[in-house]
Amino acid sequence: MKLVRYGEPGQEKPGLVDANGEIRDLSGMVSDIAGDILSRDGLAKLAALDPTALPAAPAGQRLGPCVARVGNFIAIGLNYADHAAETGAAIPAEPIVFNKAPSCIVGPNDTIVIPRGSKKTDWEVELAIVIGERASYVGANEALDFVAGYCVCNDVSEREFQIERGGTWTKGKGCPTFGPIGPWLVTKDEVPDPGQLAMWLEVNGERVQNGSTETMIFDIAKIVSYVSHFMILEPGDVITTGTPPGVGMGMKPPRYLKSGDVVTLGIEGLGEQRQNVVAYEDQPIDTSHKRRA
Repeated sequence: MKLVRYGEPGQEKPGLVDANGEIRDLSGMVSDIAGDILSRDGLAKLAALDPTALPAAPAGQRLGPCVARVGNFIAIGLNYADHAAETGAAIPAEPIVFNKAPSCIVGPNDTIVIPRGSKKTDWEVELAIVIGERASYVGANEALDFVAGYCVCNDVSEREFQIERGGTWTKGKGCPTFGPIGPWLVTKDEVPDPGQLAMWLEVNGERVQNGSTETMIFDIAKIVSYVSHFMILEPGDVITTGTPPGVGMGMKPPRYLKSGDVVTLGIEGLGEQRQNVVAYEDQPIDTSHKRRA
């Protein structure tokens, strides 16, 4: 199945994509694409539905993040041998684990906002894992049993914040809009080999990343098992798994996103994303959080 969330931010409805590529409304069946809906039992109930019996979603709807209420948004760094080589980094002996703020998650075609003061906002096409069952200290031989499915993620990164400002990578990874996920959550039964998926990213129509998940250093099972030894993973948690070469930081000279750029990206079988890039200063000021007189 391909599960989606559609509608305006904060008002998304759950849906699934039928055999003709149309979105069918699931809101009469489930409250959202989140939590226990992503368990084996929850997905089995959705798979048993007849999509043609569900109402069609209105055409032209915005696609929201394909998973709601993400608790842990975990990322794996330097997980592609060819990407490690382009950055001059050694192959890690164990997975490099860091956090992206769940508040950075946006829809697959939502705007990327360059943070205030940023000069080095970069792109990264990545395969993301969506957890379906509570996982703690699971073995690699059973880890895939805890996976609901996969989606595309753009692990947007501010390299100065990440590398030059001290501390951990997290401060360059969780800025608002730095986590587009979707368009769909594709259940694992439709992705028989997540280690053999072509992936790409373009900036203003120029292909800059053109890789494959086959150059991953640590595979999906290893990643889920490894992370579960350091935290409890809950249904709906997302782990994004690293990027192939072609990021702006690795170019000579380095190249970073600027206002007006357009980023498009995709992974074989998991769909595509498209994001316009704007500067923080060009965004409307949101005063809704301020106390009203």
